[in-house]
Amino acid sequence: MYHRHMRLKSFQLPDSGPLLATGYLVFWLLLWPTVQPFWMLPYGLRFGALLLAPVRYWGWLLGAELAVTAGIDLTHGLRGGWLGFAINEFPEPLVMAASLWLLRQFNLHASLHSPQEVTRMLLSVILVVTATTVVDAALLALINLPASSELMMRVLGEELLSHYLGILLIAPLMIMVLRTKIERRALTSLLMDGLLVMLPSMTILLVLSEQAAPQPQFARVLSLAPVLFFAFRHGWRGASLAMIISSLGMTMVDRHLGHAPSGAAAYLFLAVAGTGALMLGSATDALRRSSKRVAEQNVYLGAVNRRLDQLAQQLRGAARGNLQADENQRRHLAAELHDELGQNITAIQTHVKLAQARLLQAGMEDISTSINAILAHMRRALHRLLDDLRPAVLDEFGLLRALDEGPIRDLLNAAGMVYHTELHGDPRLLDDDTRTAIYRLVQESATNAVKHAQAGEFRLRLRIGERRGIALAVLDLRDDGTGLPNRLPRGGRGLQGMRDRVTSLGGQFRLRPDHAGVHLRILLRGNNTVAEACEQD
Repeated sequence: MYHRHMRLKSFQLPDSGPLLATGYLVFWLLLWPTVQPFWMLPYGLRFGALLLAPVRYWGWLLGAELAVTAGIDLTHGLRGGWLGFAINEFPEPLVMAASLWLLRQFNLHASLHSPQEVTRMLLSVILVVTATTVVDAALLALINLPASSELMMRVLGEELLSHYLGILLIAPLMIMVLRTKIERRALTSLLMDGLLVMLPSMTILLVLSEQAAPQPQFARVLSLAPVLFFAFRHGWRGASLAMIISSLGMTMVDRHLGHAPSGAAAYLFLAVAGTGALMLGSATDALRRSSKRVAEQNVYLGAVNRRLDQLAQQLRGAARGNLQADENQRRHLAAELHDELGQNITAIQTHVKLAQARLLQAGMEDISTSINAILAHMRRALHRLLDDLRPAVLDEFGLLRALDEGPIRDLLNAAGMVYHTELHGDPRLLDDDTRTAIYRLVQESATNAVKHAQAGEFRLRLRIGERRGIALAVLDLRDDGTGLPNRLPRGGRGLQGMRDRVTSLGGQFRLRPDHAGVHLRILLRGNNTVAEACEQD
């Protein structure tokens, strides 16, 4: 993206009818000597001027043109008188002005930025050229009635081609100068390519044109190669500029060498090649703008993705912190319950045991039995609660033994379910949060299987390894129960809690639908690298 001061402003038309007419008259006189069969550059200048200028100034422009045309005819004797002058010179500008006025009512704009706009412009050029040519041919037929057929065919062929080619060469150049802004860097590149490509091309054209046929024809075809180069490299601006330089170069070479003027076939080829180059240039510009927009969008999306990654990392860090706080709270609460409630239960049992002899003498031994049964039930409930809060077996025996031999197996066996385990790898590669999460996930899944699945077996497969220095744990949990209902009950937080726990650790949680019962596959990444885990050990 270039700064605004690096972009050259387009020329502004003066807001004055006399000034516009004066400038138009100067350029019209400069182009008038180039007029020849199949080559009508003043016609293209008139089209571009009427297209770009406000309608309120059209009278000044056409008046200046008719005045200078009258002066030229007067110097040559004004053959045919003023009536002949009016018949020959007035209809064409008026028809063009009327045609362009109608086309501007249908939103014809002086723009060539896209292939659609170029196509619309070329179709408008064809309509205007056809209208003026038909009017000229009709007037010529009225004046020269005996030779109308042959003369009309010649007028139609010559004027159609010369007028179309004149507009094709001049109008895009005027639009480029007056309606578009060009970057300083692009202008410098265009000028450098002009020196490095166009000058050698014109030299080659001159050398080949001095030879006998068919070299001159080959030179004309070869001269269009720079036009295609400029169309690819600089878009429609480069194509239009290279086209006018190549065309003027061919005309000047013909006059310098005294060759006969080129025929209709040569100029028809020039018109077709110019049309194709203009379309190619506009398509190249559109593709370049599209690529630039895509690149800008990619940069923007990349920045957004990086920001989202940062936010996701912050959220995972916050969730991990919440889990750590929750586990610390559980650990603290478990310690408090063990120390306070457990000691109190033990104290009550001791006192009951001491008072058991007295109760027996008093015939109330059933009371001591009931109290001991209640205390035993409370101790079992306390142990279950402590296992839920912070399983001591995880701290005492490690992750693998806790999963294989701990309270999870007791829970499943008590429910009459078969428990299969397949454990591989070294849990020391994982950090404490990940080991605790694995145990909690298995514990929650087993509890759900017991409560809801009506399953006969529960399978656990755990693989711990490393890839590229990062510790990984793949957890596979499945049962052969009834599976999940079509609609999960409200208030159920089992699976969602497991998914949240995995997400907070940056893992992946997948519920496999291609298996009877419930099949969970979980991937967890250790918070520490393998090297850090080895150093800690």
